[in-house]
Amino acid sequence: MRRLARVIAALALLALIGTGAALWLRPPVPVVPPEGTEDPLTGPLTGPVDLILIEKSARRLTLIRDGQPVRRYDVALGFAPEGDKDRQGDGRTPEGRFTIDRRNDGSAFHLSLGLDYPQPEDRKRARAGGYDPGGDIMIHGQPNELPDGIRLPGDWTAGCIALTDAEIREIWSVAPLGTVVEIRP
Repeated sequence: MRRLARVIAALALLALIGTGAALWLRPPVPVVPPEGTEDPLTGPLTGPVDLILIEKSARRLTLIRDGQPVRRYDVALGFAPEGDKDRQGDGRTPEGRFTIDRRNDGSAFHLSLGLDYPQPEDRKRARAGGYDPGGDIMIHGQPNELPDGIRLPGDWTAGCIALTDAEIREIWSVAPLGTVVEIRP
């Protein structure tokens, strides 16, 4: 009886795997933009962007020009990404509206775009609470010790936004000083 149950279970598993394999073996259906147009998320990226939108819950960064997305990237956040940054060492990525106020091509990470965090209200809250609000929040690549093409898994920064080295090079080329960065929960 046990043997029969195992045989039936094995056959059921094979049937499920076979069905799934058939779905996996189907060729993907490419999404082709209308003739004479380019997909804005994969076409050439030239000229400055107006906004960098970071959606923490989706772990996504979107470059926006003239109100339209022109590129999307997966990102890593601070090691404790839930909630707004409160203080130095909390591992959170801040939420709100910032601007790129510095560019560093010699940082410990491959290229970094600095955000103007903490804002005056963050400093005021921290002063009233007697703690340090933190700072040096950046959009950057991977640690310089890693070979190009490697991406650390998970949320690993101290509160920054991290991408691959190739992705930060692309963003670096279109995000000048003063570019607005909106970080949403």
